[in-house]
Amino acid sequence: MEPRGVMGGIYRLTEWIMRLSVINLLWILCGAPFFIFFFMSFISLLNGNVPEDQMLSFIQTACLTLGVLAPFTFFPSTAAMFAVARKWVTGEGDVPMFKTFFKGYKENFKQSMLGGLIYTILIVILVVDYYFFVNSGSGQIISGIFIGLLVLAVVSLLNFFSMLVHYHMKTFQLIKNSILITIGKPLRSITSAILVGFILFMSFTQFTWLLMFFTGSLIAAVSYWNFNLIYTKLQQQLEDMKKNEEEEVEIAAEMDREDLVKSDYKESK
Repeated sequence: MEPRGVMGGIYRLTEWIMRLSVINLLWILCGAPFFIFFFMSFISLLNGNVPEDQMLSFIQTACLTLGVLAPFTFFPSTAAMFAVARKWVTGEGDVPMFKTFFKGYKENFKQSMLGGLIYTILIVILVVDYYFFVNSGSGQIISGIFIGLLVLAVVSLLNFFSMLVHYHMKTFQLIKNSILITIGKPLRSITSAILVGFILFMSFTQFTWLLMFFTGSLIAAVSYWNFNLIYTKLQQQLEDMKKNEEEEVEIAAEMDREDLVKSDYKESK
């Protein structure tokens, strides 16, 4: 029997800490090649091991290498993590984590790899173009535009994973709909960007231990929660439209019956 009161709250808190950390560790293990190269590159930049005149070349090479690794390691692992996050957000907190994770990994592997490849190409192009204009010294406004486009691409990618684990659609339909949702729901997109940005900021600057245990799983849970709000609202709008249509049909049928009654009445006269 689950304890209540203060002890019950502590029990639930520790349980969620365990869930988030386990899924985050599985995410890192299944995407190990990507994460190892990413952190090696990040540490090299952080420690100043890259000469300033080679900075742009180093970043371009790192982005291209990560772009090659991501579709085969990072994206399938992320899709599996989102599959677990979907269960959590929809009220299935006690779902078996290992089984759900690897089931999501297997079921979404091909689509996550293909969709991830497309997003990787887009993001790499945006990152390289951004650094090109920053270092050119004559494109501050243009580089700012590329930052905005990069944020939109990342939010769209998060929506892509949320839709991937929620809908049965073809890959290009998922990408198209994730872009449409990102652009069509600007407030939700801004909310996602702020929440994810805050998690990343705290993870990379204040509490680096979050990267190992919580960063990925927190981002997945927050992103799917935000997507679920959009989905719930759209479902409600569809139900309201359907209800209105049914009411209109009933009114039209009632009017037809009234006309028929009036017509019969006139004939009887």
